[in-house]
Amino acid sequence: MVSSKKEVIRLEREAVIPILKPRLVMNLANLIEHSSDRAEFLKLCKRVEYTIRAWYLLQFEDLMQLYSLFDPVHGAQKLEQQNLSEQEIDVLEQNFLSYMFKVMDKSNFKICSNEEIDVAHSGQYLLNLPITVDESKIDKNLLKRYFEEHHHDNLPDFADKYVIFRRGIGIDKTSDYFIMEKVDMIISRLWAWIMRVTRLGKVFSRKSSVRIKNDPKKDDEITNEEFPDDLYVERIRIENLEIRFLRNLASKITIQEPTFDRIIVVYRRASTKKGEKDRGIHVKHFKNIPMADMELVLPEKKNPSLTPMDWVKFIVSAVVGLVAVIGSIETPQADFWVMFAVLSAVIGYCAKIYFTFQANMEAYQNLITQSMYDKQLDSGKGTLLHLCDDVIQQEVKEVIISFFILMEQGKATLEDLDLQCEQLIKEEFGASCNFDVDDAVHKLEKMGIVARDSIGRYYCVGLKRANEVIGPTTEELVLKATMEHGS
Repeated sequence: MVSSKKEVIRLEREAVIPILKPRLVMNLANLIEHSSDRAEFLKLCKRVEYTIRAWYLLQFEDLMQLYSLFDPVHGAQKLEQQNLSEQEIDVLEQNFLSYMFKVMDKSNFKICSNEEIDVAHSGQYLLNLPITVDESKIDKNLLKRYFEEHHHDNLPDFADKYVIFRRGIGIDKTSDYFIMEKVDMIISRLWAWIMRVTRLGKVFSRKSSVRIKNDPKKDDEITNEEFPDDLYVERIRIENLEIRFLRNLASKITIQEPTFDRIIVVYRRASTKKGEKDRGIHVKHFKNIPMADMELVLPEKKNPSLTPMDWVKFIVSAVVGLVAVIGSIETPQADFWVMFAVLSAVIGYCAKIYFTFQANMEAYQNLITQSMYDKQLDSGKGTLLHLCDDVIQQEVKEVIISFFILMEQGKATLEDLDLQCEQLIKEEFGASCNFDVDDAVHKLEKMGIVARDSIGRYYCVGLKRANEVIGPTTEELVLKATMEHGS
């Protein structure tokens, strides 16, 4: 079994640094020759982290305080105790969204655009059912008001109902026999051939025609030379495999799909009781979601059923088969085997539609269960706490890498520093990212350990001087007092 068609997805590199901070710090420290400088560097890394944590502490406290009012579990009780007017609550919930979207941006999460959703839905992986959102169960005012006041480019069509944030790219591989899926593909190809020969395909194509857009991110002809800074991930799907019938029907195959490493979904449920407005804001956090199975994270999903097109195929197949059999009977020399073949083909196709749906329904239930227990990381307050820590970790890593490059390489322009930071990550850790040098340099200048010369090049102070400039942090003083008290 081989792939008859190679499908490659082009994805933009992200700013997130995919390296654990302890590993980053120790590896960089080991590159420093003198032990005294190494000790100063480790002290500086701790002081940088403590300082950045202190900067964000008040912002994160405000975020958590605001969310406590809109927590779907206990928020209603706290709002009732505050005795606020509807207008005041509206202002507070918009303030919460503003804080949260800033944290999302700092944590390098991006809002999924229509283009990205189309790329994700252009294929099938493990989920083979059309999943849709029950929009009657979702509020349409909260996010609509927010985006009216805060402009964002490339918002998806559903942005007034729910928002999907994504970060990081991975690959998911599944090895199995996929016997039913292979049989389904063979029957589908056979049916397509029958439709083409009998010219009935034109009837179905008219009924199922949809708007097709050119997809700049999914193109077999894209080469690395055209977009050298982007990532290229191959999709391996059953539909694109060439099956040499019986020989490979029972053999194990591996399919592959790019994943979104992290996904966060934000929405509010519609009010169920008249006169009572549901103020709860749901924030759900998922991991390793295959792009083609993104429907798993949709809020308030409808129970899947046979699509209208399935019913059309079902009914038209039955009518065509019945007409063919009646026509064969009315001919003077009716051929029993011809009638049997036509009836078998029609019954087989109808059975295929039904049993495929049942198999897909079972797979859907299993995937939903898996997404709840394996794929969902957290929700609500837990997700926000995770995001706050993410922001700190990413910014600490950016600052440490930028300072290390300036310390080792000397003066550098912003462009050179950006390039050298990305090269360091690539050469020392085998990872790649779109390094956010502007934010890192801004924080280093704010700390007072990096400055610019007369021609705009950046340079850093010595390690010992950097530690003196930042000075002992509160955490260090507490630790020192604890150790003295313990001794």
